[in-house]
Amino acid sequence: MADDQNKNDYFVRELEKNDGSSLKLKQCYMGDVGCVVWDAAIVLAKYLETKQFCDPSTGVNVWAGRRVVELGAGTGAVGLMAATLGAQVYVTDLEELQTLLKANILENQEVIGTGSITAKVLKWGEDVSDYMPPPHYILMADCIYYEQSVVPLVETLKLLAGPETCIICCYEQRTEGVNPKVEKQFFELLQQNFSCEEIPSDKQDPEFSSPDIHILHIRRNI
Repeated sequence: MADDQNKNDYFVRELEKNDGSSLKLKQCYMGDVGCVVWDAAIVLAKYLETKQFCDPSTGVNVWAGRRVVELGAGTGAVGLMAATLGAQVYVTDLEELQTLLKANILENQEVIGTGSITAKVLKWGEDVSDYMPPPHYILMADCIYYEQSVVPLVETLKLLAGPETCIICCYEQRTEGVNPKVEKQFFELLQQNFSCEEIPSDKQDPEFSSPDIHILHIRRNI
């Protein structure tokens, strides 16, 4: 994606937050899977605002000051939400997605407040020393769809997650083509080193949830 992209290459989707402000998420008219806001990203972003993490009535905010890495960030929707809630976030993806990620960070500067957000290149399976010590949270939305990426993705989770790290994974369960096989491979490989807990729908955002979209908390086996 060239740096000289102009506004005609984008359209904006707004995501309203619980405090009434909105994230403005630029998407590309043309491009690969990383250029659009997928439903799983919206479901995960809104999950970060649920009462177990943020409760303005009691002053609870789990995200304040937490170190967060989003994998396969695409448009950066999930990482941006975490940053607006006070987290220190790295949104990561391949080189060709950096222009869009940086455009969305710029677009939402005024709602980030006490948090911070930085876009960086991270290719799964490669060095993660830039993100050490291990983050408090790793966020990933709809990252399980390429067969060839399953092994490097799990490798990155193993390299990045410490004993205290909570990985929050949100994915849309797809029944066509190679998708069921890829999901099966991913979870078989993952469960050699991690345990998964599925989050019930009543703990998710009441408006932004779907029976086809699953949220998991994943932790390293002790």
